Amino acid sequence: MKIAVIGSTHAGTAAATTIANLYPDSTVTVYERNDNVSFLSCGLALYVGGIVDDPQGLFYSSPKEMRELGITMKIQHDVDDIDTERQFIHATNLVTGETVTDDYDKLVMTTGSWPVTPTIKGIDLDNVLLAKNYNQANTIIERAEKAERVTVVGAGYIGVELVEAFEKAGKQVTLIDGADRILNKYLDAEFTNEVETDFHSRGIKLALSQTVERIEGQNSSVNKVITDKDEYETDLVIMCVGFRPNTELLRGKVDMLDNGAITVDEYMRTSNPSIFAAGDCCAVKYNPTGEHAYIPLATNAVRMGTLAARNLLEPTIANVGTQGTSGLRIYDLNMASTGLTETSASFTDIHVKNITIEDTHRPAFMPTAENVKLKVTFDPDTRRLLGAQVISKADVTQAINTISVGIQQGMTIDELAFVDQFFQPHFNQPWNFLNKAGLAALRTAKQPELV
Repeated sequence: MKIAVIGSTHAGTAAATTIANLYPDSTVTVYERNDNVSFLSCGLALYVGGIVDDPQGLFYSSPKEMRELGITMKIQHDVDDIDTERQFIHATNLVTGETVTDDYDKLVMTTGSWPVTPTIKGIDLDNVLLAKNYNQANTIIERAEKAERVTVVGAGYIGVELVEAFEKAGKQVTLIDGADRILNKYLDAEFTNEVETDFHSRGIKLALSQTVERIEGQNSSVNKVITDKDEYETDLVIMCVGFRPNTELLRGKVDMLDNGAITVDEYMRTSNPSIFAAGDCCAVKYNPTGEHAYIPLATNAVRMGTLAARNLLEPTIANVGTQGTSGLRIYDLNMASTGLTETSASFTDIHVKNITIEDTHRPAFMPTAENVKLKVTFDPDTRRLLGAQVISKADVTQAINTISVGIQQGMTIDELAFVDQFFQPHFNQPWNFLNKAGLAALRTAKQPELV
């Protein structure tokens, strides 16, 4: 069997290596336009900030390792067209310019995502950069050495991590976002307020509720960002306004969401029986709503890529879906979230209730005990868990993984009150703060009346 994999970051690398191990008699060919594979883009800001000294640690595989598994690696090959009826791939060797044509029995589409680039004047200036892959990270490091003023556009995870990295490097940093607060897709206001307060205390300028209208420069270099409300002098601009699925090759050939994300079933099969898809190019079942959603996360990608490989010949293991669970550390604040927040629920037809508790992560008799803020979102009718957020200077983020499992398994907020959690004074309290959230919610439930 001839199997083609297009794209080799998280999902593609997971799919290709799993296929090679499961089906050693198959012919596996990987097409990748970059000169590397498996770059952990979630570590990009750590690399830019110098926390990661050896960038090779950000790659969990290599073309050499994949070739040793018997995989044919078409590195620096850009796929131009896919004939899905005749099952042919047409690609160009980016080094030689040679055209390559090959057929396939099964195709695994793992083309990932690409940063959104707004169509504004000045976007093509030399010092306006994107932040996604390894080569872009190296360019950011090179250009940042000569920049005193850095502007980051987009206050998502990568954006705020880069802000921290640049501020620590002694740069004057401005963060611009169209929303009225940072990290609004992941956390509610009472959590993001803490991060914003920390940013202000460090001299970081927050330009929120502002839209970039144009970028100005001289001699091809940027010197000013103009928004609908103000203007900011700068030497370097990093665009981090989001990602879009990279699926033009299959446009009109398989079913997609309106944003171009490929829809797959629980076995990673597209609407074309010969084509599987996984990773950031796909939509995935979002368990809190039961609907397909676009949630580009490395964790989703590696799971989906592995499942695509395991279901290639016949459906064997179904995808259980995702809660969109993610975590972040900014300065000394640790935060994580899973499922619906109060903010994200407000954009759906789902009515939710929330319980917020503030506690210390371990008993007061211990030498130190950090404050913990936890907010749990649940369905007021079924009491089913729908989401949670936590923030603390102590690293209690693994608690969000517990909630993620609870959402996936249909746990109620009342059951959370009595979930078995260990107690040890070094780590937590006799009543874990997750239990306390459940107990607090239980007090709001209707109780039977005495007769």
